[in-house]
Amino acid sequence: MAVIEVAIAGAPYEVRIETGLLARAGEECRPFLRKDRVAIVTDEQVAAAWREPVTAAFARTGIASDWLVLAAGEATKSWAQLARVVDWLLEREVERGDKIVALGGGVIGDLTGFAAAIVKRGCGFIQLPTTLLAQVDSSVGGKTAINTAAGKNLVGAFHQPALVLIDPLALDTLPPRQVRAGYAEVIKYGLIDDPAFFAWCEANGSALLAGDATARKTAIAHSVAAKARIVAADERETTGTRALLNLGHTFGHALEAETGFSDALLHGEAVALGMVLAARFSATRSLMPGQDAERIAAHVAASGLPASLGSLTLRCNGQRLADHMLHDKKMDAGTLPFLLLRGIGQTFLARDVDMRDVAAFLDAELRRRSA
Repeated sequence: MAVIEVAIAGAPYEVRIETGLLARAGEECRPFLRKDRVAIVTDEQVAAAWREPVTAAFARTGIASDWLVLAAGEATKSWAQLARVVDWLLEREVERGDKIVALGGGVIGDLTGFAAAIVKRGCGFIQLPTTLLAQVDSSVGGKTAINTAAGKNLVGAFHQPALVLIDPLALDTLPPRQVRAGYAEVIKYGLIDDPAFFAWCEANGSALLAGDATARKTAIAHSVAAKARIVAADERETTGTRALLNLGHTFGHALEAETGFSDALLHGEAVALGMVLAARFSATRSLMPGQDAERIAAHVAASGLPASLGSLTLRCNGQRLADHMLHDKKMDAGTLPFLLLRGIGQTFLARDVDMRDVAAFLDAELRRRSA
């Protein structure tokens, strides 16, 4: 088993990575549970694959499980579903010392974590991520949130889990599109500050996507270790270090908003395209070589992810996409910091970006689709 500590001051926790870990979920979670019943929140797709084995895993250690099964998809990260989760937990008389289990992808983890943060002013929770995106990114670091009409993840809380259990076998139950979407976050760690890992992705990404167990475990462990290091240095994004994890997200969230936070564009797909756009925008500002930007685009495209705005069916202009960005939670004193690149593995936070330049760049990218 690979064990990675997330060294949050005052609240450290472990991320455990091992094939077959979900079948031992009860054994792994038992030391964290005070009662012989546990509340588990999941979605319909995950429940179909994992409800019976996870129920059995807890039962083997003498723990009964109560299940709340929600609809799958980004629309579940809403006020209505947050209220539903909270009411359900209160009906089961969850106490502040209890641990709620989030079994699923980023949507379930974000929603359940936020509910745990506010029920009785804060309950504990355990993450059992079942998608690649959640395993390498959203299950670690304590960011929890829901979406609103104004934008993505604008209402939430920092609330660290007590434990994260990652079973690469869960990826075998996913549609290939979901695996590809999660792979975008793997690529991100190479682009932030690790060019050697980006080169590893270029050499091994196709094997990972095809189901190679060694490649998957290597990518998950490397990504979690990278995120743990960054989160431990800047838990609440106050110094700018943790902001590096948002590479591709400013462009990506605008694209998600334009496509209605729907399955038309999965979060990981939006991040993948967002990273390409960040690289190309950096190249237009002479911050990074154009060939580096196109190298990024080439690997994203080779991975089956969108690498140009032309791959989407958008009916908007660059200004409309730029307007979506003005609702970004990173807005600071009326300006929006951007994650840009000086090269592969050289991401930095730029605070001097003119939104008119962003809109003009996006107009040019939208025209590229007809070229």
